[in-house]
Formats: sequence, structure tokens, C-alpha cells
Amino acid sequence: MEIDRLPPQVGGNLNVFEKYLTLWVFLCIIIGIFLGRGFPSLAETLDAMSVYNVSIPIAICLFFMMYPIMVKIDFSQAAKAARTPKPVVLTLVVNWLIKPFTMIAFAQFFLGWLFRPLLSGTEIINGVEVSLANSYIAGTILLGIAPCTAMVLMWGYLSYSNQGHTLVMVAVNSLTMLLLYAPLGKWLLAANDLVVPWETILFSVLIYVGLPLVAGFFSRTWILRHKGRQWFEEKFLSVISPVAVIALLVTLVLLFAFKGELIVNNPLHILLIAVPLFVQTNFIFLIGYVAALKLRLSYEDAAPAALIGASNHFEVAIATAVMLFGLNSGAALATVVGVLIEVPVMLMLVEICKRTAFWFPREPKKATLCDPRCLSSIQSSIQ
Repeated sequence: MEIDRLPPQVGGNLNVFEKYLTLWVFLCIIIGIFLGRGFPSLAETLDAMSVYNVSIPIAICLFFMMYPIMVKIDFSQAAKAARTPKPVVLTLVVNWLIKPFTMIAFAQFFLGWLFRPLLSGTEIINGVEVSLANSYIAGTILLGIAPCTAMVLMWGYLSYSNQGHTLVMVAVNSLTMLLLYAPLGKWLLAANDLVVPWETILFSVLIYVGLPLVAGFFSRTWILRHKGRQWFEEKFLSVISPVAVIALLVTLVLLFAFKGELIVNNPLHILLIAVPLFVQTNFIFLIGYVAALKLRLSYEDAAPAALIGASNHFEVAIATAVMLFGLNSGAALATVVGVLIEVPVMLMLVEICKRTAFWFPREPKKATLCDPRCLSSIQSSIQ
């Protein structure tokens, strides 16, 4: 059977937990906000456990979210992906030549014009009176210039993408962020005194991506050598696979326990800020996905290329907003709203990818091959 005759939807049958993942996400958000308000001292204590503005509890959760994904990656595929530049170039163009400017356009339209009458009020930032609308716009810009690193591996995993290529995209975008984040931020914000949290960027990339990558590579190599591929795929992965999704949900509980107070105290403004962020996320995904279609990328490369542009590195954006404008500023609030909508919207886009996979050429051998559901789907379709 030809590859392009595979069934349109990617993946096999989902269990109840995976089928209703979006519901569990919303429940975790509610639980997190409740814990933050009901036990504020506990939330503050956990939130204070940080190094260079990188939360240690969040880092631990993200390690357990990333490790099951990293251990499934065939690193020979990552080496081959480095020799196929189209998807990587596409993500660079979308992330740095398109995304920051569309974010400004949507933020100015919605927050600077359409919703401005509802965003009356000012705040003092560094001794200067600034309108809330402009402060919110600054926060959305900080989100727009911080492309996702770690979380996009989860979106690639859930969409059955080429994890080797996703890893290469993450590495290239992480290095590019180190070079372009500061000059682009200064230019777009017109902030000559922009304080860039270099330590936060470096430390978050090392902890969120580097540590689970090293652990995944060496443990995969050791297990395949000493236990064999069959034991690895049938025994080890069946135990470790659910850990990634569970860690994602625990991460959400912690994030909203830390930031829930800001959300509860500003319900209308949260909704208004969410509108341009929602539109931007879907618009950038559409650009990347259509461009991948026109470039005739395989689905396994097209999905992560579009998803990496749509998502944001919200922790770097939050840290920058806090350092530049203050913890209680409108800009900091806007970056927190980025966290609020990120996971539900990205789960929606992952589902769109899976349901439109038949638009693209297929290379299922490059997908998350170690996932038994993906294998069973491919095998049953071939039979």
C-alpha cells in the first residue's frame, strides 16, 4: 500500500484520558487557581523556589514532561533532519520575519483601538505614566518575540510528528532567540533600557531541553543495547508514555497556582487581552501550515513547523515583562494571559493537524514510531 493512502487522521484509538485531554486541562487550570487563592502561602513558597527566574518546581515537571518524548526520538532521524533545511527555514521565517509584526498589528487593532474604551486607566512604570492599553500591548509583543522551545516537543508528540526534525527546529530557534531577542525587543518596544534576562533564556533552554535530551539519549542507548528494542517498545514505553501528559497537567496546576490571583482579579481585561493572542496564534499557525503545504513538506514535518510558530516561550516573556515593567504591571499580566490560552488553543491546533494530515504527503517512519498507537494505526492501514 502507498504511503499517501494512509487514513486521514493520524494515530490510533485514544483512551478516555487522552480523548478528553482538553477537559482535564481546564480542570487543572481551575484547580491551580483554587490552590493559589486557597493556599496563597504555599503557592508563594513554591513560586519563590527559582534560579534566574526559572521556577524549580516547574523545571522538575517539565523534565518529566520532556523525558518520555526525548527517549522516543531516533537520534539518527535528527541527524538526517539537519540535512533537510526546508522545515527549519520555514520556522525561522515565520518566527522572526512574520510573527512579531503580526502580533503588533493584532495587539494595536484590538487593544489599541477596538477595546481601548474598555481599558481605561493608567499605571506608573519606571516613573512614567503609561496607559493600561499600551502596557498590555507591550506584554503581547514580548510573547510574540519569544518562540516556543520545550513545549513544542509535546505538541509534536501529540500530533505524531517527526520528533527528530522538531528537535532540530527547537535547537535552531533557541540559538536564534539568543541572538535576536534583545535587538528585536528593543526595536519593537522602543525601549532603550530593555533588560533582557539572558540567564533566564540560557537556563530555561538548558533545563527544559538540554537535560531531558541528554537523559533521553543515554537511557535510550543503554536500554536498546542491554534490553533490546522489543522490551524498549513493549515494556518500557508503555510505562513511561503516560508520564508526559501527567507532567503537563501538573505543570498547569502549578502555573495557575502561581499566577491565578492576577487572572481572578482582572476578568474583563483577561478576556480582552486573550482575543488578539487567540487570533495571532491561529493566524500564525495558518501561515505556517499553508506554507508547508505549498512547499510540499510531509505531514510529519509540516505539523511541527506550523506548531512551533504558533506557540510561545511564555516563561521568558513573563520574566522579561517583570524585569522591565514590574511584577504587577499590565505587561506582566498580558504575558500571564499567554499561559492561560496557550495549552487549550495548541491542543485544538494539534487536533486540526491530525484531522488534515491527508492534505500532505506522508512519511510515517519519521513519526513518533515508538508510540504503539501510531504503529498499530500504520500497520492496520497497510493490512
